[in-house]
Amino acid sequence: RDQPRSRGLGDVYKRQAASHPNPSLQKRREFLNTTASGLGMAALGSMLSNDGLLPQATASDELVNPLAPKDPHFEPKAKACIFIFMAGAPSHLDLFDEKPILKERHGEPLPDSMLEKVRFAFIKKENALLQGSPYKFSQYGEGGMNLSELLPNLGSVADDLLLVRSLHTEQFNHHPGQLMMQCGRGTFGLPTMGSWLTYGLGSETQNLPGYVVLNSGRGSSGGATLWQSGFLPSTHAGVLFRNQGEPVLNLANPEGIPMSLQREGLNAIKDINANRYQEINDPEIAARIASYELAFRMQSAAPELIDLSKESKQTLDAYGVERDEPKDLGGRGKQGDTYRSFAKNCLLARRMVERGVRFVNIIYASWDHHSNIPKELPYNAGCVDQPIAALISDLKQRGMLDSTMVVWGSEFGRTPLGENRNGKREVGTGRDHHPYSFSMLMSGGGLKGGHTYGETDEIGWHATENRVHVNDLHATMLHQFGLDHLKLTHRFQGRDYRLTDVGGKVIPEWIN
Repeated sequence: RDQPRSRGLGDVYKRQAASHPNPSLQKRREFLNTTASGLGMAALGSMLSNDGLLPQATASDELVNPLAPKDPHFEPKAKACIFIFMAGAPSHLDLFDEKPILKERHGEPLPDSMLEKVRFAFIKKENALLQGSPYKFSQYGEGGMNLSELLPNLGSVADDLLLVRSLHTEQFNHHPGQLMMQCGRGTFGLPTMGSWLTYGLGSETQNLPGYVVLNSGRGSSGGATLWQSGFLPSTHAGVLFRNQGEPVLNLANPEGIPMSLQREGLNAIKDINANRYQEINDPEIAARIASYELAFRMQSAAPELIDLSKESKQTLDAYGVERDEPKDLGGRGKQGDTYRSFAKNCLLARRMVERGVRFVNIIYASWDHHSNIPKELPYNAGCVDQPIAALISDLKQRGMLDSTMVVWGSEFGRTPLGENRNGKREVGTGRDHHPYSFSMLMSGGGLKGGHTYGETDEIGWHATENRVHVNDLHATMLHQFGLDHLKLTHRFQGRDYRLTDVGGKVIPEWIN
């Protein structure tokens, strides 16, 4: 009796009905709204549910909880995704795709015929020279996966990795490229893949967001557009957790405000919002109600989530949560205690998945190495190599890797040519943007481990074998979650949109 009481929407609807005892007294707009979108829609949902054409949960639960779990199209392999987004575009040629011939031709120009129709962000074509990688590559695991010396820890889990070397995209600048990877197209206003997943499947946690974003480094050029919900209800947007202080701003009550008083205030706001919902049936109002309620529940769940005191020293050491920053390296990827921040984010991602979070996006920037690769690329690789390998091993040890998909991805690759924006005919220390081929790593979620897919040409310029478009990647990811990318749609501005837009195909060779 003394506990804060949350009034349900049913209480409000009873009062609303009482205010209109005679339906003929309703406003015409109210009647049409409640018939077409309210009572009529509820009746239609009930009939479809009874006929087995609509999951039972969606007929009634979504109004109260827009993130209520939903049935997939078919049996899923994956239940959660940790997408580690390396904003800025790591060099595939220095990390994942060894090219001995490129090294042999270091310092040579390319034929004009290869450069004639190519567009660069900064390279001056007339003075561009090939640039081989200075890093050694070794084979790892039973499958002999070839990885750079900069990634020894990832090499230790190679048998759990799917290395894709043949991705390509239409976008060659960062923000459009990042939107392409997150949203399926390089334009503003579209939902991200995390939004699509929670839209299609809901969330398995009631006390945390279904879609969480964690940042390390200097921040991506795409900013908040990389976790937007677009034209989907705002409930499906990513929630950014901070690296210091409260995980979410204004989550805690001001000093002197008891929980019971806050609960009464939320009840009053819910009543007002629910009354308005009854008038216009705007799903964004239901999303707002759900957001307020989630924030209230997060006040106890979020502090427990970020408290790592119960993790063993062995686990903390494995992730490198207390690592020191390297003294002689740094640059674009460094912002504060980046090594510790990224390691903590990987551990938090595992804890979130354990608690039912559907999609965790860890964003680390920047890999935009137009210069100074010898100092900046080893810094970035050293930052992420140990924690990601520990995350994969930790998930596997806990029996969670089969149902959790871990992805290393970025917006595009880097050129086999050294950058020469100063116009001098000499090999530089950086690489320009390169959309024609790049590499990604994937693990878990029913995907093949110890497998390398696709090839590029002898200098790493074009993806030549088993080419993979970004939409193919998304189609395959959704498939592992039991979702048909052709059926996961939302009607907006007169047409049905999907994450894969008008392209995409599932790649069966990736799947166990």
